[in-house]
Amino acid sequence: MAIWKQSVVALLLVVLAGGGWLFFHPGGEGVRISLGLAEASQSQGGRPGGGPPFGFGGAPTVVSAAVGTSIINDRLSAVGDGAALRSVEVTSEVSGRITEVLKASGDRVAENEVIARLDSSSERIALNRAQLAVRDAENRLERLNRMQRSNSITEVEISDAETALASARLQVQEAELALARRTIRAPLEGVLGIVTLQPGAFVSSQTVVARVDDRSELLVEFRVPERFVTAVTLEREIEVTPVARPGLRINGTITAVDSRLEADSRTLRVQARVPNEGDLLRPGMSFLINMRFTGDEYPTVDPLAIQWQSSGPFVWMITDGRVSQMPVQIIQRNSDSVLVEADLSPGQQVVTEGVQSLRPGAQVQIAGENPSNGGGQGRPSS
Repeated sequence: MAIWKQSVVALLLVVLAGGGWLFFHPGGEGVRISLGLAEASQSQGGRPGGGPPFGFGGAPTVVSAAVGTSIINDRLSAVGDGAALRSVEVTSEVSGRITEVLKASGDRVAENEVIARLDSSSERIALNRAQLAVRDAENRLERLNRMQRSNSITEVEISDAETALASARLQVQEAELALARRTIRAPLEGVLGIVTLQPGAFVSSQTVVARVDDRSELLVEFRVPERFVTAVTLEREIEVTPVARPGLRINGTITAVDSRLEADSRTLRVQARVPNEGDLLRPGMSFLINMRFTGDEYPTVDPLAIQWQSSGPFVWMITDGRVSQMPVQIIQRNSDSVLVEADLSPGQQVVTEGVQSLRPGAQVQIAGENPSNGGGQGRPSS
């Protein structure tokens, strides 16, 4: 390239650089005024209101949002399983053949009420034989006592007769017990499950005849996350909703809390007792459990306000038109806000946009705010 062309290009670059400094650098303001170009500079690329353009000298313009508050850990939702207050599998104490079934599936039974009977012919014979032995032993003892008055027998014979009578009476008790075991009774008051017994069927001591459930109340078992462990106590009320009946809400009471957390899930096992008025609930149902607590209150900031440095997260806090760094600890992230632990007050302004040109103690101008007002609200916190 010819020397004169290089000179022309260099001259143009110098002119452009000088013009940029004249119109955009704060130090060029005096030169512009002396040249009569001050009014022209206000209409060429300046901010509304006549200040320097955004990012070039003066107080930088930022967008701010107000600090809010939010409460967490104030509600617990869980899913639990229902069980009968008491539930027993009914079995026969002995083996035998069923001769009579007195109850059907779904019947309500009282404690010790007869459900079925086994063949007891041999047990009745044994009981009659034992009763005869008792009568014989009683008669022999009575004869010996009469003879003792005439000193014709010894004390040893009397003692042997008394022992024989006691043994006979024990045999009667043993026969009565064997006969009673031929009758299958309900161990508690409740409702029978499905009864599959039929007369003539053979059962053993391992055969489950039926199940009796006391469902006057239900026990609902559920798991509680680790952070709620100290808040869940005995006698605390809960709200229970059967999954199958969303419109039904029942108040229950916590009756049992496990002594330790389960290592695999880091949850605490809890049982609550729920009344079953109208017999609407059944063991095995699933339930939604709701509990309310006082909760923990934390400041909330716009997600854009969170900045990071080597020491951790912080926000730019605006106080009297100047910014300062406020270290924060993030507690929970939501889609529209971040809960933090920091010395922030509700309504205080934090910077969400324009953080690139900030430094601690710098004065800022909040976007949309008249500079003469000094401290505005910026945009509301989401």
